[in-house]
Amino acid sequence: MEGTIFGLTEAQITELGMTYGVGGLMLLMVFIVGHLAWQSKVGKFGTFILFLGLTFGLVGFIAKYIIQHSLGI
Repeated sequence: MEGTIFGLTEAQITELGMTYGVGGLMLLMVFIVGHLAWQSKVGKFGTFILFLGLTFGLVGFIAKYIIQHSLGI
C-alpha cells in the first residue's frame, strides 16, 4: 500500500474533496447568504437578488458535475 493514504490514492482523495468538500462549502455559502438576507430584512425580491448574485458561481460547478456524470467522465 505504498503511495496511499488510508488506502486511497491521490486521485481518489482529490475526487472526494472536490465532490463532497466543495459541495459542503457550497451548502455553507447558501446558509450564509440566507442569514445575510434574513438579518438585512431585504424582503422577497431582495433575497432573490442576493441569492442570484452571490450564488451564481455555484451553478457552473454543479453543471460541470452533472455533465461529467452524464458523459461518464
